[in-house]
Amino acid sequence: MPQPDARTVVTDYVNLLAAGERDAAIALFAEDATWTYPGTLALSRTWRGKQEIFGDFLGQVGTLFAADGLPAITLTHVLADGPQAVAEWTTVGTAANGRPYENHCLGVFTVENGLITAVREYLDTDHVARTLLA
Repeated sequence: MPQPDARTVVTDYVNLLAAGERDAAIALFAEDATWTYPGTLALSRTWRGKQEIFGDFLGQVGTLFAADGLPAITLTHVLADGPQAVAEWTTVGTAANGRPYENHCLGVFTVENGLITAVREYLDTDHVARTLLA
């Protein structure tokens, strides 16, 4: 059975995460995947492995939002070439401190054998610092 292409895997990942289907989204990652978050924030580094990515990094990000303000994720574009796909999405929610949050994000994903092996994310980290971390 042929493996799905990078565009399909990345589109499925973002849409599953947006729908709250966390386990299905996590299943699209290789065990040794990496996620690089930019900037000089406490979150900024390369996270390694599913546990760090989903437990430590994305789990930590979730605590920055109000319980009733968890972010809505909307996929806006996906471009793919071979094993790489570039996805653009918006994230809108309410920070734990009550501030409105809206950021436009872009990720460069690498997909091998139907699984995401690497993500390099780009977004306005100054906005993250001013709204989520202030």
